[in-house]
Amino acid sequence: MKALFISYNQAMTERIEALLDEQGIRGYTLFPLTHGRGSYTGEPHMGSHTWPAMNTTVIAMVEDSKIAPAMEALRAIDRDTQLQGMRAFVWNVEEEM
Repeated sequence: MKALFISYNQAMTERIEALLDEQGIRGYTLFPLTHGRGSYTGEPHMGSHTWPAMNTTVIAMVEDSKIAPAMEALRAIDRDTQLQGMRAFVWNVEEEM
């Protein structure tokens, strides 16, 4: 089991939710309004007068076999929407209940 963390411009929420459906990733927690600043490029998303954009963040616990296809689909979206800003990370899950 892996934890899949995705943070992206909130304008992309429908596209990310569709990707999760297409990849068979049903269970997730969505944090609808998160602030952030890209590691290398892009404008901050702070919800302020100066930086009005906001992020949305999703975390999902995913079967190992679904991670590679999901990450490839996320990379494809990121290639098409580089100016929107998206980051995705995967962690090992030690235990589940």
